[in-house]
Amino acid sequence: MSEVSAAEAALATEGQPTIFDKLLSGDIPSTEVHSDDLCYAFRDIAPQGPTHVLVIPKDRDGLTRLSKAREDQKALLGHLVYTAGQIGAKECPEGFRVVVNEGVQGAQSVYHLHVHVIGGRQMSWPPG
Repeated sequence: MSEVSAAEAALATEGQPTIFDKLLSGDIPSTEVHSDDLCYAFRDIAPQGPTHVLVIPKDRDGLTRLSKAREDQKALLGHLVYTAGQIGAKECPEGFRVVVNEGVQGAQSVYHLHVHVIGGRQMSWPPG
């Protein structure tokens, strides 16, 4: 399935339980990188670089995509980005990329907000 097809298919499931909910409940195994009261970080199963970690909120609370964030979720968004930065600095001291995919054209394939931390190799520009 192409990236576009996956994003289009995922849109139909927005608001429903996601694979990330199954990871958080322990129904699906994951390789933990970080966990605290607000977020969980784990290794991506289809990495786009030597390091590819996803940082997700433990309580999705309607946060399916960045553009749907509410005013009361600003602190959580900051915590997700801060945590992504800490993971990136530790695992990729020469540099890393932080990515949030948004909607179909942004190739979002899971509608549970998540922050990608990708590094361990030279990134190119512009991205895909």
